[in-house]
Amino acid sequence: MLRRLGYAVGVKLPARYNDWVLHDATSKYWWARYVLQRSVGIVPLCAVWLLLPGSIWLRLSIVLMAALVAYFYSCAYMEESVEHRLGRQGFPHNTGRRIRAEAAEAKNAEATARYVARYRTPSEG
Repeated sequence: MLRRLGYAVGVKLPARYNDWVLHDATSKYWWARYVLQRSVGIVPLCAVWLLLPGSIWLRLSIVLMAALVAYFYSCAYMEESVEHRLGRQGFPHNTGRRIRAEAAEAKNAEATARYVARYRTPSEG
């Protein structure tokens, strides 16, 4: 449990977890996992800001604004952050991008083949 929390905030895992880290960075829903991992750092800060003195509307506004900015910047640099994490684990530069691109290419090839089979009939002479 502590290892996963550490990983979520950016701690490098031992080399025996490299396969898991690669899967985490290249799986189908890697972006959702990334956002959840960033929440580990964002949600506690927002909870602390709710405890500040002042009107509830002001505190809620501060929390909303801070969360929006934090998630915006986290998501804006999502691929770079994931590539950096993979690099710290010892993977070559752009490993995650390459694996995700290969998976997308395979998926697109299947979709194209289904489209051609369904909508493109050989023209009769």
